[in-house]
Amino acid sequence: MVALPGCTDLKLQENYQLLNRELATVDPWRLDGNPFERERHAQMLRLSLAQGAITSALEVGCAAGAFTEKLAPHCQRLTVIDVVPRAIARTRQRMNKPAHVSWIVADVQQYSSEELFDLIVVAEVLYYIGGIAEMRMAIGNLLRMLAPGGHLVFGSARDANCRRWGHVAGAETVIAMLNEKLVEVERLEFRGHSDNEDCVLARFLNPVSSS
Repeated sequence: MVALPGCTDLKLQENYQLLNRELATVDPWRLDGNPFERERHAQMLRLSLAQGAITSALEVGCAAGAFTEKLAPHCQRLTVIDVVPRAIARTRQRMNKPAHVSWIVADVQQYSSEELFDLIVVAEVLYYIGGIAEMRMAIGNLLRMLAPGGHLVFGSARDANCRRWGHVAGAETVIAMLNEKLVEVERLEFRGHSDNEDCVLARFLNPVSSS
């Protein structure tokens, strides 16, 4: 059994094992083959590029690299973190290890960087990390690494679907938390053909002045 190092929370361990099992499949979550997922990634990329060239970006949760592959060519520097080593390994293999991309196995609640990022992308990640307190802790950690005037692109299924899947909350809850500190610039909501094809994307601006 694969275990999350240093974690004693049963639900987090279950989520970690679920992610690890799914990443062992050829196309986990049908991120490459599903038209809904392709459209989701296309819209995530559009939101990510809304402010033009990206000097330094952080992607939280790379899965098997379907979105990382699209984002990387637009970044001078890209840092990719995922708590599951298999996700990092699969994405590195897919990307052929480009020199401007850094790969780190890390928990979103604990990862830290001295560099501030002008773009942070966190999609379909936060509902895996536990309860509301853990989500809030992860958001606070990310905001400490978001540069003044930087943008954060968030994506998730809605609260109702996340709860149906056994998680505590989803898009509406996290967006409300993000709006406490950031300015929401744009939101997009769309659904696919199945009940599980459900997504809210939002782009936020960090209004904090560098002075």
